[in-house]
This record gives sequence, structure tokens and C-alpha cells, in this order.
Amino acid sequence: MSRTGIRAAGAAAGALLALAAAAPAQAAGYRYWSFWESDGGKPWAYATQGPATARPADGDVLGFRFAISNGTDDTSRPSVAPDFPGICGGVEKKDGTKRIAVVVDFGGPVDAPPGETPPKKPIEVGCAEVREDATGAEALAAVAKPLRYDSAAMLCGIAGYPAKGCGEQVEETGKKTPAPTTPASPDGKGGPSFGVLAGGAAVLALGGAAIWKARRRG
Repeated sequence: MSRTGIRAAGAAAGALLALAAAAPAQAAGYRYWSFWESDGGKPWAYATQGPATARPADGDVLGFRFAISNGTDDTSRPSVAPDFPGICGGVEKKDGTKRIAVVVDFGGPVDAPPGETPPKKPIEVGCAEVREDATGAEALAAVAKPLRYDSAAMLCGIAGYPAKGCGEQVEETGKKTPAPTTPASPDGKGGPSFGVLAGGAAVLALGGAAIWKARRRG
């Protein structure tokens, strides 16, 4: 292929990349209780299993945050740090039990389902003293009853909030921007979604392949 063809292939790849960069991210998220864990004073980490199966150890901190999110990358973390000494420091460990610090963040008005209002106290913390083999759900129940689950065992309500609904899809217009205390990325600066980055990488790969093939034929 001529150099003109090579330039055309490069221009096409550039145009595709520009379109990918201009395309909006996913237009919907979900309103739900996210589940976070911390052990040994580490920062919040998104839990890899549900509270009904997680079995935290003595000294761990469990966090629950009600918010609108479209994935684990930008789900709002609890807006307070995991602080086991501050929550359970005055509770002595007893034989056959463990102490689990629990943080419940009810989110703000923008996260609330239509017709509902978050509790006046936005953050609830407590030290759960539970048996050594207790689950995260049991620790949560010891601090913030009543809990509400759906038929698939998904956690839908904590301390009666919200009163109804469970994991509804929410349009982008109802999605909030995460606060600085709940960064969208590990460095706290936020950034483009994984989908946009992956799409851009794919376009670059396709554009590079087109140019390489053009050179091979030229």
C-alpha cells in the first residue's frame, strides 16, 4: 500500500480513538448497600464475598455504605476511616468471642430512593461482640438491626433503611459524584472509567494493527 494508504489508516484509527474518548461512560448505576472490609488497620477494601458468608477475625472492621454506583471501581467507600481502636478499644476480648468494629454509612440525600430520607445520624458505628465463628452479617445485626434481605439473600436494608427496594438501576442523572473522602481511584483523584480506558486501548490496538498491515503490503 502507498504512503497515502498508510496515512489514511492512521487517520481512521485516530478518528476511532477520538470517538471512543468522546463517548459517555455507562449511563446507569445501581443503588445498593456496598460491603467493605479492613484488617490490621489497612484502608477499606471492597469485600470479595457477601456479609452472610464472610467470617471476619477479631480486630477486623466491616463497613457498609449506601450509595449509587456502577461498579466496584467507583463505589463510594464509607466516609470514615476503619478505626478498630476507636470503636472497640474499650471492649475486652472474652473467651469464645471476637470483636468486630462495624461502620454503617447511610449516604446522603442524593443517594436516597424516591420518597425516602436517610437517617438523621448519617454514620452509625458499633463494636459487635459475637462468637468466634460468627459471620459479617451477624456482626452487623448486633450493631444495626433490623436487616432486610431479598429472596436471593442480597442485603437490602440496614437499621430499617431504606424501607423498600433492593439494588435498583438508576439513570446517570441520579448518580452523585463521589466525595473526596470516597475517592473513585486509589490515588484519590478519580479518573475515567475502566470501560473507557479499555475501549481506548482496544481502538489503539486496532489502529496499530491496521497500520502494521498496511506497511506489510506496501
